[in-house]
Amino acid sequence: MINSNRLSFLGTSLAVVLALGMQVVVAQTTKAPNEAPRTASVLPAEERKVEGTIAERDGDKLTLRLAATDTNLVVKLSGFTQVQEKKSNPFRRGRKYQSSQLVPGLNIIVEGRGDSDGALVADKIRFTDDQFKSARTVDVRMSPVEENARRMSGQLSELEAVSNAARGGAKAAQDSADKAHDRITSLDDYEAVQSITVRFKVGSAQLSEEAKRSLDEVAQQAKSRKGYVIEVAGFASSEGNLAFNRSLSRQRAQAVSEYLAEQHDIPLRRIMIPSGYGISHPVADNSSRSGRQENRRAEIRILVSRGMAAPAAANQPSATKAESASSRPEEDR
Repeated sequence: MINSNRLSFLGTSLAVVLALGMQVVVAQTTKAPNEAPRTASVLPAEERKVEGTIAERDGDKLTLRLAATDTNLVVKLSGFTQVQEKKSNPFRRGRKYQSSQLVPGLNIIVEGRGDSDGALVADKIRFTDDQFKSARTVDVRMSPVEENARRMSGQLSELEAVSNAARGGAKAAQDSADKAHDRITSLDDYEAVQSITVRFKVGSAQLSEEAKRSLDEVAQQAKSRKGYVIEVAGFASSEGNLAFNRSLSRQRAQAVSEYLAEQHDIPLRRIMIPSGYGISHPVADNSSRSGRQENRRAEIRILVSRGMAAPAAANQPSATKAESASSRPEEDR
């Protein structure tokens, strides 16, 4: 009788231990999926080179899943970002890509500098051609973003025309589909048709009269085009500290944007968020007075969507590039 009781007690204890063990295992396995990857950050002006996979894209911002640490990092694209092929053959030139071709699932190497938000502003992005083809295939087959882009870009009427043409004949439907596809795929493909530079005095974000005249011409040129946006970037010379120059460059870009909006009624949706790059991307040597004068500037570019402007391209004037300097700068402080 005693042995039977002991065996019964041991059997019950073993069952309890096994049940508790199963609860621990279940708790551990159900907890892991809820754990979101941490978000990494980069110090302002810190140079960084990282490798990872694009997990998500929102306009000019990429969420990059870093390969080394399994964390996320926000990467920002700018008008100066170079997107190139990481070629394995040293005897040929690497291909160049558009920033619009950076799709989720693509493994990339990014070189750039940190900004005040902890993100990495990309100067150069590289990836192999095989990686691009694989990511593009996955994106086309699985991502619903393309359908949303069609709706947002007002292409439903063209898709309805394709459907109607299909009832009349396969050939007519195919022709309409090809034309619609070409326009849809080129909607977010922009080209610069005009670029000017306006310059500022030392420590100032005030527009000179000459700078205003140059912006008047830019506004007139932009309004004569379809599917345009205006990109504004501010810069500073090396006087002062990094924080001051970054703030000053933003004020210069903002002054240009406000003048275009207030004096020429350029819709805000047509003006990209003005960016200040501080002393980065100098066009001249900051060690000389003349070089610093050249670097105290704002660059303005008119960008036109290839898809929206294609029918009227023959009637548009050819792209020109002009530079306008403000009145003679004051002596360096």
